[in-house]
Amino acid sequence: MMRTSKLNGSFWGRMVVPGVIGLVSFMAAGLAASPEPRAIVSTGGLSDFVRPLIGTKGEGNVYPGPSAPFGLVQLSPDTDKKLWATASGYEYSDPTILGFSLTHLSGTGIPDLGDFLFVPQVGDPVFISGEKDKPEEGYQSTYSHDTEVASAGYYKVTLDKPGVTVELAAVTRAGMMQFTFPASEQASIMTDLAHVLSGGRWQIAQSHVRIEDKSTVTGYHLVNGWAKERHIFFAARYSRPFDEGLIISGGKPVIYDSHANYRFRSRNEAAGKDLRFLARYKTTENEVIKVKVAVSTVSAANALENLDAEIPHWDFNKVVNECCKLWDTELSCFALEGDQLEKETFYTALYHAFLMPNTHQDVNGQYRGFDHNFYTVEKGTNKYTVFSLWDTYRATHPLFCLVNAKRNADMINSMLAHYDQSVDKLLPVWELQANETWCMIGYHAVPVIADACINGLKGIDWERAFEAVKTTAMNPDYDAVADYERLGWVPFDKENEAVSKTLEYAYDDYTIAQMAKALGKTDDYNYFMKRAGYYKNIYDPETGFMRGRDSKGNWREPFDPQGFVQGGDFTEGTSWQYSWYVPHDVPGLTKLMGGRKNFCERLDKLFTLVSSESAGSEVDDLFGRIGEYWHGNEPSHHIIYLYSMAGQPWKAQKLLSHVVKTQYGNQPGSLTGNDDCGQMSAWYMFTCMGFYPVAPASGEYVIGAPQMKAITMKLTNGNTFAMTAENLSDENVYIQSVTLNGKAWNSPILPCAEVFKGGKLHFVMGSEPNKAWGVLPNN
Repeated sequence: MMRTSKLNGSFWGRMVVPGVIGLVSFMAAGLAASPEPRAIVSTGGLSDFVRPLIGTKGEGNVYPGPSAPFGLVQLSPDTDKKLWATASGYEYSDPTILGFSLTHLSGTGIPDLGDFLFVPQVGDPVFISGEKDKPEEGYQSTYSHDTEVASAGYYKVTLDKPGVTVELAAVTRAGMMQFTFPASEQASIMTDLAHVLSGGRWQIAQSHVRIEDKSTVTGYHLVNGWAKERHIFFAARYSRPFDEGLIISGGKPVIYDSHANYRFRSRNEAAGKDLRFLARYKTTENEVIKVKVAVSTVSAANALENLDAEIPHWDFNKVVNECCKLWDTELSCFALEGDQLEKETFYTALYHAFLMPNTHQDVNGQYRGFDHNFYTVEKGTNKYTVFSLWDTYRATHPLFCLVNAKRNADMINSMLAHYDQSVDKLLPVWELQANETWCMIGYHAVPVIADACINGLKGIDWERAFEAVKTTAMNPDYDAVADYERLGWVPFDKENEAVSKTLEYAYDDYTIAQMAKALGKTDDYNYFMKRAGYYKNIYDPETGFMRGRDSKGNWREPFDPQGFVQGGDFTEGTSWQYSWYVPHDVPGLTKLMGGRKNFCERLDKLFTLVSSESAGSEVDDLFGRIGEYWHGNEPSHHIIYLYSMAGQPWKAQKLLSHVVKTQYGNQPGSLTGNDDCGQMSAWYMFTCMGFYPVAPASGEYVIGAPQMKAITMKLTNGNTFAMTAENLSDENVYIQSVTLNGKAWNSPILPCAEVFKGGKLHFVMGSEPNKAWGVLPNN
């Protein structure tokens, strides 16, 4: 590894670095004498209940740093850039912090972003990161959670190695970093343009850095990552002009004397794949140096415009408080009765659900399109990016329909813009900063759009939207859709994950049919309802499971319903888990499985089955598995609610209480699965209210059981919907009776229209099941 020589003599002496490209010397006009007062991290509003560290340990994959609601920037510490499992860049149990980068994904299972890492140092500067368990070998530093503070809009930590306290704040497109240094002749802030959350796979294809003036730097890098061609620019302004600014390039190490060699002084920019910028300072004790930062997918000029428009001052506390107020406004769509733990868990779940998708356009309205041309949004609208649709169609977007409908309409219009800019005329599958990652399966932008249509969202051209969903679902070049249409299933000899794709296509087609019906398109309704029944073609009555078939109709041999093979017939699951994925036709699935009695007995077995993956009968493991049920992954999220639809709702009531109590909470390790851009959190919030969208676009919720004593939801349309749970306690988890607007409600089905028009849903709870409530007629 590269080592630095011991500095002596003049201010910076001699150092060995990987290729000095340019040096600009700026002697500071004056030094700040003392730090300003610490940021106010409490507004007295709902943002005080947000605990961003929830889910940062283990499987949650969320980040602790500040971001505005749906913000373009997410300033946060990175503890690892190589480990695939540390997709957000931060793992609570890691012993060291590499630095603080400007962009992050929330809760994904694949790493990316982590653009432009800022690293404060004292002493000999180091330009490479070492292993996290060997902090002496790189620029990373140990730290203690005792010095760590994370709240909505604010993050703070002290790095042991340099003795620097770092504070972060952010608004929508810009942020501010505040570094409190010890007295030092050799203080610095390095920006590593080669840093990205790579998972050990992704590469920087090109980067560029430019010293604009004595306190401003801009830069860019092109990343070949999960997003195959991701362009992103940054701008940074320093509160104190750097004493010297240095550009470092990779390559053959050279010895460079900053005072004896002047041949590079005129060079203030460089391009390459391995660039860093170093701002050097002499500091006094507790001197504060601030750095304002912003990003853009269009240009460095736009990044500067974002920065100057959103943070035109140097008041760190003002940035913190502005972000907190934004969060107070967003979180105010819910009011609840609960203890501190419940409020912290609920409002942090809402916070996580409102982090993504991200704002994509700059303050001037420009954004990079899917075709990498530049576009300008219409006034009064927003462009969004990062659509984890395999996850978020289930509960996150249905939640947006209720309490964030204007944003949801803008998100759908963003999907339609993607479709317009797509050569293949496809809606996004898993879109990331103007790139299609092709991650996961299905065409799940479709149920997001159909659900919004069914529920009457405004601001969308529904005829245009229907053209997009229909064209996407009939694209013959997409993942064996042609075979699926011809045979009635996706054949495993032509396509991997064939069973999961058949099931998910069938559900997506059902949602198109419902949208067609709402728009008066009878022929389209009939066509897509036929395809919605294709799930029956892969149900094997002999085994009682969904099972792969080849293009000649033969069943997959051998067949293990508990087995999972990467690239096999199932997507992140087994047949035991996926055989329940017919959310749009539970009566039809129940009939296939031999009626309600057999259906519920098989459900019982799902939760008690011992397997090599689960920790044992009826024992939860750290991934959220209870038997073969896997709460930590989305295909299982609707399954508990099937009891309510199959005549035994009391079993759902008990299980939902168990999952909420054991797999959610207010600790770093309280999420048992990737939060997946808010889906795990949205499941929790719906479940706390007592109902869940088992099949978005069906126009129905399914009642489970409330998990809080009272929740009031302020809807975007101006109405309010209140839920109250009388006698709810740790023992009283069973529904005794339900009223809707004062009238008895004996069905486990709650029409969406009843919620959207506002009202009051009242539960009476008890310690024993009331097996007479909520049993649907057995048609």
